[in-house]
Amino acid sequence: MVRALASMAGLLLVSKRAHSDSHARLIRTRPMGVPAELQWALMPPRTFSDHRVTISAFMEPAYQVAGDAFEYAVAGDILHLAVFDAMGHDTSAGLTAALSMATCRSHRRAGATIPEASAAIENTLVEQFGHSRYATGILADLELDTGKFTWVNRGHMLPVLIRGGRWASTLRCPPAGPMGSGFNLPIKQRTEQLEPGDRLLLFTDGITEARDRDGCEFGVERFTDFIIRHHADELPVDETLRRLMRTLMDYHQGRLEDDATVLFCEWHGPGAPVG
Repeated sequence: MVRALASMAGLLLVSKRAHSDSHARLIRTRPMGVPAELQWALMPPRTFSDHRVTISAFMEPAYQVAGDAFEYAVAGDILHLAVFDAMGHDTSAGLTAALSMATCRSHRRAGATIPEASAAIENTLVEQFGHSRYATGILADLELDTGKFTWVNRGHMLPVLIRGGRWASTLRCPPAGPMGSGFNLPIKQRTEQLEPGDRLLLFTDGITEARDRDGCEFGVERFTDFIIRHHADELPVDETLRRLMRTLMDYHQGRLEDDATVLFCEWHGPGAPVG
């Protein structure tokens, strides 16, 4: 009964979020910048879970984010995933990321393949900005019944796969160049077969390039090790990511110079119960 009441309360809060200024005022601790207001209005909820997959995402600085964005959507047996990192840290960067997300959704919902969607984003950004603005990104599909993971790399940080709760590896894919850059490089699509329990990390360079007082980067190894150690404690995924961002902020003396975004996806397996 308590679980059912909590679920109902959560659904009510989520349903109010899009059109309630009262809700926004209650949950915010300070005013939100215009680019961040634009970004958060477009992005899906930070956490989603069912019997086949768990997804969670985090972005910092949450009230000033400008160029980063994450995307996911379920269409039958396919989970669509994307992370974008637009050039700059201003309103134009926010518009670039917003155009990237909107173009991705429009063409994906019309049946475009991953390479076709990324090419459409390229065309949209060039049409709007010439070659003065661009966005890197990873666009991917996960077949929820089989675990087949397919993606393209548009000049972005490569995805990380965590297997068995302890082994991390980088998924390789030739970069096609940032969308909007006009490099016209071939778009190569890659595929990886996931195993039940595999975790995928899609992230932006603000995660790994944050530096301490001595100029040492946070780095991919430190990032993945943090996720492995804290997820082993059986914390909820969103709490693990919240602690990651707190650690990242502390590592960078409380103020990030670039947006930092991470999108976490765990495939439970076909028809597997959530643990």
